[in-house]
Amino acid sequence: MNNRRTSKEICVGNLRIGGNNPIRIQTMANTDTNDIEASVAQAKRCLEAGTELLRYTTQGTKEAENLGKIRETLRAEGIELPLVADIHFNANVAEVAANLVEKVRINPGNFVTGKHGDYTDEEWDDELRRIREKLHTLLSICKDKGTAIRIGVNHGSLSPRIMSRYGNTPLGLATSCMEFIELCEQEGFTNLILSVKASNTRVMIYAVRMLVQMMDAKGKNYPLHLGVTEAGSDDEGRIKSAVGIGTLLTDGIGDTIRVSLSEAPEAEIPVARKLVDYIENQQNNLSTHISYSSLKTEYSRRKSTPINKIGGDNPVVVVADKQLNTLLKPDYTADEIITLEENIEIVEDLSQLNTLLSTDRPIIVKKQFEIDDLETLQIHAAAFFGPMLIDGLIDGIWLSNKSDKITAEQINDIAFEILQSSRCRISKTEYTSCPSCGRTKFDLPKIVRQVKEATQGFVGLKIAVMGCIVNGPGEMADADFGYIGAGMGKVSLYKGKECVMKNIPEEEAINKLLELIKASKQ
Repeated sequence: MNNRRTSKEICVGNLRIGGNNPIRIQTMANTDTNDIEASVAQAKRCLEAGTELLRYTTQGTKEAENLGKIRETLRAEGIELPLVADIHFNANVAEVAANLVEKVRINPGNFVTGKHGDYTDEEWDDELRRIREKLHTLLSICKDKGTAIRIGVNHGSLSPRIMSRYGNTPLGLATSCMEFIELCEQEGFTNLILSVKASNTRVMIYAVRMLVQMMDAKGKNYPLHLGVTEAGSDDEGRIKSAVGIGTLLTDGIGDTIRVSLSEAPEAEIPVARKLVDYIENQQNNLSTHISYSSLKTEYSRRKSTPINKIGGDNPVVVVADKQLNTLLKPDYTADEIITLEENIEIVEDLSQLNTLLSTDRPIIVKKQFEIDDLETLQIHAAAFFGPMLIDGLIDGIWLSNKSDKITAEQINDIAFEILQSSRCRISKTEYTSCPSCGRTKFDLPKIVRQVKEATQGFVGLKIAVMGCIVNGPGEMADADFGYIGAGMGKVSLYKGKECVMKNIPEEEAINKLLELIKASKQ
């Protein structure tokens, strides 16, 4: 990848991130941090799978101290895997953790809690002063111990103060991160890694691009961690992650990544590895042929004259090699689309794309792979088409694959999922689900499967399954319905942003969710 953004090198223990170092792959444990034996065992499995960094939820002082014990146990066995404490709501816990592990992640949205509602300039400055006071001790410890900090901003948990002026927007995400960068620099601390994440790929991509532009304007070049939060599981989780992360990697942005799946952490790592390898080995990707004066930070579709419901304001179309008897049918077959070739552009070589973008003819990009493994095809195809769809450049995708080990139906499903993940066309039930962590008090992967089975017939409906309230209500802000863990064996159900059923027994929750959905359709 010859266009990679130059960032400064940061050390996390013995792991170097940014600079000329490879893109690092990380994951997050989902064991209870107080269960040292289980946490150590999972760390070993994640290391074997290829993780280079491992994060643990750290709710309180006890969890922070036990994270230190997990680290000691690993080091006693000769395992130097750097560990990260994930901190929400309690700045004092961050101080404890900073003495014990290689990196601390803090969330600007809840590092210091403030009031809801409008802020005067005086109130704004007062909250910044309180944040700086809380940061002072933490940064002093980090300087003394050589501990790195990740400033991790989440779409689901922006502070009320930032929300009051910017809303839950990409600009709000980027501004929140820049604010904490500057507060850290005022204290002389620069051992920073940054992330701005969202479950919506467009929001996540535009926020990261905004952050890069803001940093460039001020001569800053901190390394960036990338991820699509609450990406889900199975096909959609892999494809959504590849669209979001892959687009930014194609931009040359990103120094470390995590693929957040509602599955075991060990399952995330091979997906991340395949994505990074694909981007790094691509010699003919979008960045090779398309140059912007600046990266797009809001969605706009290239204007074209519609031909036979292709282009213009029509949805982005799916072309398949042949007719399929599937629930989601392709819009055109190869034979049908060829008859329109005089009036549209079918692009198989991206080197042609830049010239064609200045015309008003609809553009369909065709890509043929030769891949035997379904997961690999999902990742490669999503990373290839994603940037063009996110930036609104094309009017259709034609995915093909020269292998009899992947069916035409599966290829068609991938194409529609890519459009849905890039927010270009919603054609089925949409799910947002978190990857779970030590805060989750139920078997989240199992629940996600059960919710999907019960609700997959509601085309276009957005349903969120979240492990806890830390990011749950925020990340599911645009969902129609939400299922959020509320404690051991308890679930709260949301309709839009409103909690309509609190602390109901887990065994009743899915039936209650179905009742809510059906009632809303009457």
